[in-house]
Amino acid sequence: MEGILILAHGSKRQETERIMNSLVSKVKAKTGKHLVQAAYLQFSEQNLEAGIEGLAREGARDIKVVPMFLFDGVHVTEDIPKELDAIKEKHPGLKISMTKHLGDDDRIADIIVDRIG
Repeated sequence: MEGILILAHGSKRQETERIMNSLVSKVKAKTGKHLVQAAYLQFSEQNLEAGIEGLAREGARDIKVVPMFLFDGVHVTEDIPKELDAIKEKHPGLKISMTKHLGDDDRIADIIVDRIG
């Protein structure tokens, strides 16, 4: 069964978790998948490993980690892959992969245009 983990940077502000929970609900509705969770690199107990383990407990065996980052900085190119490698060693029965970060996508430009419109 496939699980989706949306990974954000994290923040000390509680509002970020409300926003992420809303995005998780929207992804569930759009994909029809119920194994969708959020995780954070910092400032939350729901870190990357906790998110993967939570999905695994719910039955996910193929987990796609979606980095919610615009740029492919050090978190995307080094920190997340390094952490995922360590998690994969602890959970050899799971297939864990990381998707491309948000990056340069026309849909983000559409959101910007909508905001100024």
